Amino acid sequence: MLNKTLRLLASTSIAAMMIGGTALADIKVGVLVPDSGPAGLFGPSTRNAAELAAQKINAGGGINGEQIELVFADVGVPPAEAAQAALRLWKGEGVQAFIGMHDSAVREALLGRFNGEVPYVYTPVYEGGACANGLYVTGETPSQQLAPVIPYLMGTEKVSKWYLIGHDYNWPRDTNALAKGYIDDAGGEVVGEEYLPFSVAEFDSSLQRIKESGADAVLITLVGGGSVGFNVSFAGFGMDDQAIRLGTLIEENTLAGIGADNVNRLFSTSGYFTSIKGEAAASFASDYAATFGADAPALNTLGQSSYEGLMLLDALAEKAGSLDVAAMDAAAEGLTWTTPRGDNTLTGRHMAQTIYLADGSSGAFEVVTSFGSVASSEACAN
Repeated sequence: MLNKTLRLLASTSIAAMMIGGTALADIKVGVLVPDSGPAGLFGPSTRNAAELAAQKINAGGGINGEQIELVFADVGVPPAEAAQAALRLWKGEGVQAFIGMHDSAVREALLGRFNGEVPYVYTPVYEGGACANGLYVTGETPSQQLAPVIPYLMGTEKVSKWYLIGHDYNWPRDTNALAKGYIDDAGGEVVGEEYLPFSVAEFDSSLQRIKESGADAVLITLVGGGSVGFNVSFAGFGMDDQAIRLGTLIEENTLAGIGADNVNRLFSTSGYFTSIKGEAAASFASDYAATFGADAPALNTLGQSSYEGLMLLDALAEKAGSLDVAAMDAAAEGLTWTTPRGDNTLTGRHMAQTIYLADGSSGAFEVVTSFGSVASSEACAN
């Protein structure tokens, strides 16, 4: 039986899975995780979920009959440094495939280094439109998160005036570019829009602008600690009486940081919450708790995405018969596989999936409604 207290080796490489006392490590898979920087909050759960996936894959016979070993690298650093770290794993340690849970700037740097020569599964929420040989995407894109959710909320919550606030980089800007169209199509209007540097920790002036705009809904594309700080201040200003909040990257860790006293009328849209129902989700949560204990980092959409990324790599390689990029590219379209989210389909190298809208007002996410088999409008043309 697999030891359920597996620990990371100090060298950042996970010990090869042990079966019958013999270490097996036929395939090395690089897992690129933000252990530092703004997204460092998600690093521990990402590592744990990846370990759990490796255990499951190895227990099922590995990838095409070969056991896998995970090798981690911190990519919560500038893109050039992250690319060098990945290059060391690839060329120096013989890594044969990569799972990446990191920001888009790092992704673009890696694509330049990999040049379609090694399989690369990119797993987090992102702005969409990334298309390259050997790249496969599991994360939610703006069209998936917002096209069905914005009109639903406008109808049920009777809101129409939106204020858009996010950090100043491509994911928030690209998300809001699409959001404006969804708001307009639903009969609403955008009454304000702003983008903040990651260094901003005081939000009084932004909140004053939101108040004066008359907004009754705020779309939040702030990341990590910035999202926590903004939402705490939002409640402190009493703005939750004026407007609902909708986050596209407010997951369980961020919600806990915001605190139960500050989450009235706060909604989140995502492909995964720990509260979703279904056998796959329940089994995943149970295995996670049994393996890592009650004090393990909370499950969340970004952390668990490394699990589904590894499961996609396994399914792709099994269908292709190898880790050869050309063979995997040919096998990708229409591939179906099961993750904690349920059954998913790869369409245009992106994951068509169920999208959930959850209400965090109780201090924990409670799913309000779901939208099945939502494809991404930012997927790749095949």
